[in-house]
Amino acid sequence: MQSSPSTTADTPQSPSGGAGLKRALGLPALVLYGIILIQPTAPMPLFGVAHNQAHGHVVTLILIGMVAMLFTALSYGRMANAYPSAGSAYAYVSREIHPAPGYLTGWSMMFDYVMNPIICVIWCSKATVDLGATIGALHVLGGTIDLGLLHRIPIQIWFVFYAALFTGLNLRGIEASTRTNAILAAGLGVVILLFFWAAIRYLFQNPPPDAAAFTRPFYDPATFSWKAISGGAALAVLTYIGFDGISTLSEEVHNPRRNVLLATVLVCLITGVLASLEVYSAQLVWPKPASTFPSLENAFSHVAGLVGGRTFFIVVTASLLFATIGSGMGAHLGAGRLLYGMGRDNAIPRKFFGFVNPRTRVPSNNIILVGIIALIGAFTLSYDLGAELLNFGALFGFMGVNLSALIHYYVRGRDRRMRQLIPPILGFLVCLYLWVSLKSLTLIIGVCWLIVGVLYGAWRTSFFTRPIQFAPIETEDETAGNGRQPNA
Repeated sequence: MQSSPSTTADTPQSPSGGAGLKRALGLPALVLYGIILIQPTAPMPLFGVAHNQAHGHVVTLILIGMVAMLFTALSYGRMANAYPSAGSAYAYVSREIHPAPGYLTGWSMMFDYVMNPIICVIWCSKATVDLGATIGALHVLGGTIDLGLLHRIPIQIWFVFYAALFTGLNLRGIEASTRTNAILAAGLGVVILLFFWAAIRYLFQNPPPDAAAFTRPFYDPATFSWKAISGGAALAVLTYIGFDGISTLSEEVHNPRRNVLLATVLVCLITGVLASLEVYSAQLVWPKPASTFPSLENAFSHVAGLVGGRTFFIVVTASLLFATIGSGMGAHLGAGRLLYGMGRDNAIPRKFFGFVNPRTRVPSNNIILVGIIALIGAFTLSYDLGAELLNFGALFGFMGVNLSALIHYYVRGRDRRMRQLIPPILGFLVCLYLWVSLKSLTLIIGVCWLIVGVLYGAWRTSFFTRPIQFAPIETEDETAGNGRQPNA
């Protein structure tokens, strides 16, 4: 992190006149934070499922997803300036457009937040079984440890284990520190570099049969299908989930008007380029159909095993396992906090969802509920369906953020330049296209969830005759009036 000498402008004042949050984060620190949130290995767990759905065009999926997220990142950065203490699609849509679509956005975002720990439980469980099957007996200090036991334990037991692990650690209020996350991201970065080196060495020793092989990961005329690409691109958005977390640090950033926006866009761009290189290398190494992978969920590790042997397979699988455990815990806690935010506003019952444990300072009711949902979801959903349901909620929320930015800065604002009009419209349209390109089953389940939300919202508000009372948050104008550095 970067810091600078404290100044009046860099130390925000609270409304009561006391010291507020210190502005200590520069642009490099924000970008690093965003990359840590997403994880540099983000496309690896998704690789096999995306490869199967898009008939091998994983690089194309990642690049299409990057374009969609870049436009949305612009809108997130702009809305973070307008509402520096909000930091969520639910809050932006509720305050900027109307409480009713805001409530529906929050309801749909539950899919995003709740599905994330579900797919993390599924992936961790399958990776553990896969790891045990590969390692088998391990000789340590003259003795033998039979890690093949991991493979013989039914996967349903691992579902219970990981759901309980995420729930228990979050109930204890255990959060990974920034330093721990940075160390993990650095370790994953080393693993990625080792993979690139091993892949390049393998390709030199086993060169592709012709020059066309180098372009097939982008476009293969024998398997290309625009319908498959569209559905796969919606799935590939999962690679970028988490970039919006940068907006929650608006009050701790030097020059937030510039840096939050730049950091959000740069994180999406860096993630897209790195992810494209990772999956491009993997596809060159393993040009065969997805059906040839021993495990779709852990396909990238099998590519690593091909280029680096059994030891490298174990290293990559273990690294991804640790990273996904961290992501699962964070997603679990994030889901609990989203439910708490809606409960605090009494959009859902405040007595249950708005409760915070006075000792651990976590929304314990929500943490337990999300743990139960994650366990049930692991037993009933596949990884790819869970990922699509996650993106159903995320893309719905992203559309809301783009509309909020359009209304705030172009419709209601004084700036009528095209830069305030074109990016949010393009962001909305691309997200809408990806949203309707999800599988039919995903759309049916998602729309049913939205209908349930509408019916529940109608009941809570006497058929929308009573408004939802939102907790107060500051806008950019109110922030300036309180003596803080304006974020407009």
